[in-house]
Amino acid sequence: MEQKPHIALLPSPGMGHLIPLVELAKLLLLHHDFHITCIIPVLGSPSKAMKAVLQALPTSIDHVFLPPVILEEEEIKGLKHGVQAMLTLTRSLPPLRDVLTSTRFSAFVVDPFGIDALDIAKELNISPYIFFPSNAFALSLVLHLPKLDKTVSCEYRDLPEPVKLPGCIPIHGRDLLEPVQDRTSELYKMFLTSTKRYRLAEGIIVNTFMELEGSAIKALLDEEAKNLPLFPVGPIQSGSSNQVDKSESDCLRWLDNQPHGSVLFVCFGSGGTLSYEQTNELALGLELSGQKFIWVVRTPNNESADATYLSDQTLGNNPLAFLPKGFVERTKGQGLVVPFWAPQAQVLCHGSTGGFLTHCGWNSTLESIMQGIPLIVWPLFAEQKMNAAFLADDLKVALRPKTNKNGLIDREEIAKVVKGLMVGEEGKKVHNRMKDIKIAAEKALNADGSSTKALSKLATQWKNHPDF
Repeated sequence: MEQKPHIALLPSPGMGHLIPLVELAKLLLLHHDFHITCIIPVLGSPSKAMKAVLQALPTSIDHVFLPPVILEEEEIKGLKHGVQAMLTLTRSLPPLRDVLTSTRFSAFVVDPFGIDALDIAKELNISPYIFFPSNAFALSLVLHLPKLDKTVSCEYRDLPEPVKLPGCIPIHGRDLLEPVQDRTSELYKMFLTSTKRYRLAEGIIVNTFMELEGSAIKALLDEEAKNLPLFPVGPIQSGSSNQVDKSESDCLRWLDNQPHGSVLFVCFGSGGTLSYEQTNELALGLELSGQKFIWVVRTPNNESADATYLSDQTLGNNPLAFLPKGFVERTKGQGLVVPFWAPQAQVLCHGSTGGFLTHCGWNSTLESIMQGIPLIVWPLFAEQKMNAAFLADDLKVALRPKTNKNGLIDREEIAKVVKGLMVGEEGKKVHNRMKDIKIAAEKALNADGSSTKALSKLATQWKNHPDF
């Protein structure tokens, strides 16, 4: 019997990183029948959600948990989730080496936080690849950062002119990736070092598609040419990893009773949190808009916008207790408030959903593109401000609320933008534009589509690996 190439995938901690790699694994299995092992580093202990996703995998996709990494309270105090993820992966390198030496792998795929693991793959003669879970716009910044670091002397946010990356819209320094916002920080130094190591890889798999970001992808292909092949294989989305039975979901049952396209879904991803004051303004803004909504509420946090990214928030306080007095009762007919989590993919594909207020995480963005749902963009951390600029200013599939002089988005602004998207003229324009992009995404995933061809090209490269 012919032996299949065996591919190892290493996601970094956090559901937002695990799910796109798991979905990539399923695509590789479906179209190219590889044997795949997901190697899972863990901070603390695996969450219930993580275990559920891994247990639902097809039998040809194995998973191995690396020994849990314990970071002491003092170590992680004030550390961004990106630094915590990098630390977890660095401390998981010795057991990772053991897994990679235990079987003959043809290729090894890491996400951006696992760049340090590429050395081990190279040493063991396993072809190293990077899976970049975001878009070509963010990748362009990553690959150009060493040059920017040399040519710009001030903080990027203080640049008088926008940053111009080849093939991309000009973007203000203050909207660049979160890790580059403070050049004196440890996170910036770690991030800059990792960007210089991208070229250790034999290729980068990007979760985007030619029809969405043609000019950015072509500019990168022209620049990198033979040195670093790019494989735009998106949209890879997480729909099938998070399905629930309709009878078990209050929000899906509630949606069944609402008019077509009338509901705004409000959700800040698997890790996004708002401050107490901003939570209050959002509640009152939704009420003031008069539009129907489903809002996934998390416990507010005044310290950090990514407070819940690597934690299990269901252990904490009841988030509904932080909403304005009487809000839930007053909005009973208008909206539904759901604590912690909702089946996002199923909500977005429901006929009653007509808009999505999102933190602009790339997974969520691609899910909305695949369903043709227009957006209100509310970026919180990571590369989300870049995504917001791309969606609102370049693609024109989103409306973006403005902050006031205190950095808050106030209730009147929220009500205005929500009404604008759901019943306004501007909303109709972004809705039509999003429909066109949905069609382009479906085309990219067709049998002869650009993303299907890119995945086949990658598979051929792995099948031709000299050690296979």
